[in-house]
Amino acid sequence: MLSLLETILSSLLSNHQTTPIYSLKSSSTTTTHSMPWNHLFNYPAFLSPPPSSTKPSSVSATTPKSPFPFFHHSLSLPPTSTDTPPASTGTSNTSSDSSVATTVTYNLMIDILAKVRQFDVCWQLIVEMDQRNVKPSSETFFVLIRRLIAAGLTRQAIRAFDDMESFVFEPVNETHFCFLLDTLCKYGYVKVGVDIFNKRKHRFSPNVKMYTVLIYGWCKIGRIDMAERFLKEMGERGIEATVVTYNVLLNGICRRASLHPESSRAHKPELTLDKLKLMKEKGICPSVVTYTSVVKCLCSCGRIEDAEELLGEMVKNGVSPTAATYNCFFKEYMGRKDAESALKLYRKMREDGLGSMGPDLDSYTMLIHGLCEKEKWSEACKFFVEMIEKGLLPQKVTFETLYKGLIQSDMLRTWRRLKKKLDEESITFGSEFQNYQLKPYKR
Repeated sequence: MLSLLETILSSLLSNHQTTPIYSLKSSSTTTTHSMPWNHLFNYPAFLSPPPSSTKPSSVSATTPKSPFPFFHHSLSLPPTSTDTPPASTGTSNTSSDSSVATTVTYNLMIDILAKVRQFDVCWQLIVEMDQRNVKPSSETFFVLIRRLIAAGLTRQAIRAFDDMESFVFEPVNETHFCFLLDTLCKYGYVKVGVDIFNKRKHRFSPNVKMYTVLIYGWCKIGRIDMAERFLKEMGERGIEATVVTYNVLLNGICRRASLHPESSRAHKPELTLDKLKLMKEKGICPSVVTYTSVVKCLCSCGRIEDAEELLGEMVKNGVSPTAATYNCFFKEYMGRKDAESALKLYRKMREDGLGSMGPDLDSYTMLIHGLCEKEKWSEACKFFVEMIEKGLLPQKVTFETLYKGLIQSDMLRTWRRLKKKLDEESITFGSEFQNYQLKPYKR
């Protein structure tokens, strides 16, 4: 539906010239708005289509004519069978079902318009919503703010946030402010986020969620020192960090260690272990995400023995490892070309019942490729069959590696048996499997 609307919108907008200053006239007043923002950027649309089966509320004859007639045509379209009710946005419950449906439709149109450089038209629709007695919701402004920040228009996004209170039913609170900080940090504008955070402390009381978002922002740009500084500031303000806060920091340290393993082999693993120890001292129980982050950091820095010891501690404390936890080990074993240790860990994983869901696609892929490098074709075929029996579609590179290896090793009969098994299971994978048909390979 989105692609169809975007196509029609682009065609209509090519013949429609918007102006930065426009006037909207109601039956009694005239309001003039300046709209200087008109930029293009891309971000995945996430809003659902209008769900309501009721028609939108009627509009009086004095309502101004929209400069975008297709929008009003879309409001009159009947709902489809796939429409689903929108998630609650925290707006007043006094709105009728028709009003909610119209708000969602406006949100969808604003979201699409923002993708085709029509920020001034987006604002015009927001003002028009207010004149049609269809109050914009916080989601309306969230769409606009997110797209402005993605375009690098941080000042305009902050202005939109400040203007939100004039349009929405609900008062702007810490939750809305946290959304602004979170979006700024996700797009790498943590310095802008910190600046506005410091300026608005008197209005929005700092809480653990705000600090966690800012710590994430510093970790995202590799400033672990600033992330630790904000963690310390939390404690000084009497705000207790949660397991999520520590997980964000540990993940940032781990990511830094993975990007710079040579310079991080000594320092970064100790830093993660210190944070893990600090969590325990404060009575915060590490989660599976916490342990996995530390294990990943240790493995990426070559300290596989310490990682194995931590895995044992993890199981002892009643925290069940996931496939992601084991994949840290499999990746390191693959780098060392240590197929025996990988098989040993896999057997231990199965025998002890570790990992609630068992190996995933990445686990099998790393195991099979490691065994192929060691020319252990029988074990590789065994895992390949086990993989497809569990409904996991092998990657094409795995398929080709095993195929070429068996042909080169004069194991044509084994390949035929494997191919027969694949044909039997091909119905599970559908048309995607058809792209995996290989050309005859000659040695």
